[in-house]
Amino acid sequence: MLPKSTDLLGHTDRDRRIRQADRLARILSVLRLIQTRGQWNAKAIAQELEVAERTIYRDLQALEFAGVPWFYDADAQSYRVRSDYHFPVPNLTEEEIIGQAVATILSETTGLGVVGKASSATQKIAATASEEVQQLLTDVGGVISVLGLQLAEHRHSEESIQGIRQALLRKRQLKGRYVSPYESSAVELALDPIRLCLVKNAWYLIGRPVESEELRTYRVARFESVEVMDAAANIPTDFDLKAYFGNAWAVYRGSQAYKVAVRFLPEAARIVTETNWHHTQKVIPQEDESVLLTFQVDGLQEICSWLLGWTGRVEVIEPPELRTMLLDRSKAGMELNQENVSVH
Repeated sequence: MLPKSTDLLGHTDRDRRIRQADRLARILSVLRLIQTRGQWNAKAIAQELEVAERTIYRDLQALEFAGVPWFYDADAQSYRVRSDYHFPVPNLTEEEIIGQAVATILSETTGLGVVGKASSATQKIAATASEEVQQLLTDVGGVISVLGLQLAEHRHSEESIQGIRQALLRKRQLKGRYVSPYESSAVELALDPIRLCLVKNAWYLIGRPVESEELRTYRVARFESVEVMDAAANIPTDFDLKAYFGNAWAVYRGSQAYKVAVRFLPEAARIVTETNWHHTQKVIPQEDESVLLTFQVDGLQEICSWLLGWTGRVEVIEPPELRTMLLDRSKAGMELNQENVSVH
């Protein structure tokens, strides 16, 4: 005798619930499509949802039984929903609608490699909203763009980002091949994933090797592959991302804390103070129209790299170690470029 939770074909109650949920999600997708602009006949819908046309006819019938007033527009060769019909939607304010539209634009930024797209949610809102809301979403998309974020390239890391996301949400260990700039070849890692974060211009994974108690920072773009394991991850409940990074200039925290003071010449003063470069930043205007910026940082390597971009317009007041480091790097750059200078 079969268990009560199993039918004659061996399907469990859980299997049936999953199939019902999948069908409901597909039916709602059909409704969303035929409420948007476009040519949505049965063939086009079937191709979009990757199912057979007969499945779409059954879904349309289910919508009709549910009281959705759809019809076939022969001139447009598309299924439509009567314009006065709207599925219940959240009562969003204008600012919330604009925020959703901007989130969609940001999520589609080249190189961001975002782990989830906002565009499908925006389409669902538009499909069930009033014409006024639909127009507002269209207007925002037409007047706001995101360009030149100088993000690290993540187009080839989407699978890694998705795998890391799954491991984090399921609280499972992660296995991967990681190419470190300090190793001659890729290394195999087994990690407890702790946090995925976007810092400065790249995605990073905070994780703990399973054989270690020390947390480490991994640049996601350096993973050749990742695999979600069955083993449960050991994730500290009291992890604090801000405390982990401390006063690092970006992501790599040095072992020693420094008070940094740098003076920017008048021609750079206004530009440099337009940005809050670090959470400890303090701005002290000087009488000669230069500006003194002070920071508390853990480690000097990253802030030195930043200062190199201001060469000729910035003076290191303290600490002396940073001044020496900046001079050494500047001299090395000058020597490298002078080697190939030809006299005309």
